[in-house]
Amino acid sequence: MRRDPIAIGDFVHVFNRGNRKMPIIYDEADKWRFLKTLRYFNNKYSIDNVFRRIENEVKLKKCNYFEYPKDWPSPKPLVKILTYCLMPNHFHLFLKEINNGGISEFMKKFGGFTKYINTKYNEVGSLFQGKYKRKIVKTEKMLWHTDAYIQVFNPFELYPGGLRKATKEFDKAFEFVLEYPFCSLGESFGKRNLHIIDRDVLGEIWSNVVEYKEFAQEAIIYHNNSIRNIDKV
Repeated sequence: MRRDPIAIGDFVHVFNRGNRKMPIIYDEADKWRFLKTLRYFNNKYSIDNVFRRIENEVKLKKCNYFEYPKDWPSPKPLVKILTYCLMPNHFHLFLKEINNGGISEFMKKFGGFTKYINTKYNEVGSLFQGKYKRKIVKTEKMLWHTDAYIQVFNPFELYPGGLRKATKEFDKAFEFVLEYPFCSLGESFGKRNLHIIDRDVLGEIWSNVVEYKEFAQEAIIYHNNSIRNIDKV
């Protein structure tokens, strides 16, 4: 199937799931490696052995695990990562194209996560179910709803009791997701700073967590009725 070309300024929902719907992460270290991959591979520069070098810099107390050491060249992002969510057998990213071919190049570099998993667990072959999927978001309404779909509704599935209970206990579930470190909601509203996301226009629209929460709660009705049209995994 022919895919629409991506232009600079486009907002693109990128997602994929594990091959045969199998897990793509197996322990906490894998989850943190996924986040570090987002952080350090979103860079026009390629840094040899970047994770080993960061580990050494952390031991020398020059930085934390998500900071570039001050004596390294400043990174030049390939894309803007607006929103992300890691789930046991799939992931979602909401990206903005800021360089010609930036999303394509970033996703090629992101493929290093497969190498990490295969090496760690002595596996071979593709971690994911084919090439990553993508959908260009063309309207303001879908921009908002895609954002909430990725960083609120997806991790709702991890809430004790699942999505249905999370919907009924929205306030508690929202706080649960704010604290969940492997999606961007907490980073979007200052709970932590992993230097991964750039909220771009979404940060201007939704700078207040209370207002965003109200929007997300209203949007869950839209989610249940219409968001299924997004090519979810």
